[in-house]
Amino acid sequence: MSTTWGHLGESERRVGSDQDERQLRSQQLQPPRLYIPPTMPSAPSVVFDTPQKPSDQAHISRMINPSSTRSPSKPIYSDRFIPSRSGSNFSLFGLSPSDKHPSAEGKDDVSYFAAYNSLLRTALFGPDTPDRKEETFSASRNIFRYKSETKRPLHSITPLGFEEDEAALTANRVPVKVPRKVPRSPYKVLDAPALQDDFYLNLVDWSPHNVLAVGLGNCVYLWNACSSKVTKLCDLGIDDSVCSVHWAQPGAHLAVGTNNGKLQVWDTSFCKRIRTMEGHRLRVSALAWSSSLLSSGSRDKSILQRDIRVPEDFVSKLTGHRSEVCGLKWSHDNHELASGGNDNRLFVWNQHSTQPVLKYCEHTAAVKAIAWSPHLHGLLASGGGTADRSICFWNTSTNSQLSRIDTGSQVCNLVWSKNVNELVSTHGYSQNQINVWRYPSMSKLAALTGHTCRVLYLAVSPDGQTIVTGAGDETLRFWNVFPSLKSQNSNSEMGLSFLGRTVIR
Repeated sequence: MSTTWGHLGESERRVGSDQDERQLRSQQLQPPRLYIPPTMPSAPSVVFDTPQKPSDQAHISRMINPSSTRSPSKPIYSDRFIPSRSGSNFSLFGLSPSDKHPSAEGKDDVSYFAAYNSLLRTALFGPDTPDRKEETFSASRNIFRYKSETKRPLHSITPLGFEEDEAALTANRVPVKVPRKVPRSPYKVLDAPALQDDFYLNLVDWSPHNVLAVGLGNCVYLWNACSSKVTKLCDLGIDDSVCSVHWAQPGAHLAVGTNNGKLQVWDTSFCKRIRTMEGHRLRVSALAWSSSLLSSGSRDKSILQRDIRVPEDFVSKLTGHRSEVCGLKWSHDNHELASGGNDNRLFVWNQHSTQPVLKYCEHTAAVKAIAWSPHLHGLLASGGGTADRSICFWNTSTNSQLSRIDTGSQVCNLVWSKNVNELVSTHGYSQNQINVWRYPSMSKLAALTGHTCRVLYLAVSPDGQTIVTGAGDETLRFWNVFPSLKSQNSNSEMGLSFLGRTVIR
């Protein structure tokens, strides 16, 4: 019995020795227990033990599940002594699992250490801390950062509430300049029966008093943009027709050029003709006012300067064009007169010359479209007809061509915006469209379509926001293309409530 018990004791001692040895090995493989004091900010006051067997993986997954993390919508508080979690470089801590561990034996042990390191990183730095990446960092790169570099909404990293923070951001936000959108459809269409489809005529003009004058056949009609009232100003009879109309700057007097070569001046306030002037042998197709001086261009190739204060029909005669004069424009300072003709020539005259002081012969088709820039002294734009299709810009102060752009179709009219540095061109063959350009880049802001014939007539409203276009399809279309002078989104005086389609006579 003693022998038996003796052998049994030896067996028990060997068993106890084996158990101690396994326990010691387990302690060597087991990382130390981590205890986080409850006063540590932004971390739960819990104690994590090293997982002991693969069956604990499900429990670990629940603990690091993103659904249990803090909502990013809550504010993240920070202080100058507390680093920003989102901006700090935690990868320099080296908490990611290594490929090799000096005390790891087997794949199960490696998974234990990976799970432990994941729990440790979550407990120290939060559940949204990125994993370590094998990158080379500068020696000057700090582990902790005190300025957030996150792409989260600002209300998620400020100590203010969402509503208060949003109000603060709105008050301090710098406005972003959004590209201006030009409406692609006309807001109003007027029927204009008998509006002639003739490239060389100028039958539409808009007065400073917001009254539109339109020549239809042998009559002139006035359309009040404020009240939409239509008034018949005059009737030239069956033996004559209207070829051009143009308002004087005060806005009460209208000049009317006729097919018989006569020029009439009307007082629109009383619908009364106050003067008739002669001098041209053929039709008067272009008119331009400069204070009390009225210039008229004709198919007889001449330009007559008329002073309505004197009894003579004209005070001087300008010669130089070899074909019909179809375009006339005075500069904004009334010092220079630009003329374009069917001879493909663009001339510039001064107040006292009878011969052109500047001649531009680069166009290869009739030059009807002429416009002086209201923003830069001496800047003149001109457009050519079907064989030319281009818009040219000239500096009359230096007598040089600045640029040239091919529009792809006949250029019928040009007008600058007085509010912004942009201009509008209307076109005939073959696109029949209205283009809005930004100068000097000449980038196209909009291409407006709707007319079914050449867009031969163009005028701009007195507030500079609206243009009206006329075409051989016998319609007048009104477009909002330019912003207001103060860039306010308020309707102009003409009133956008008068929508729809009406007849001008």
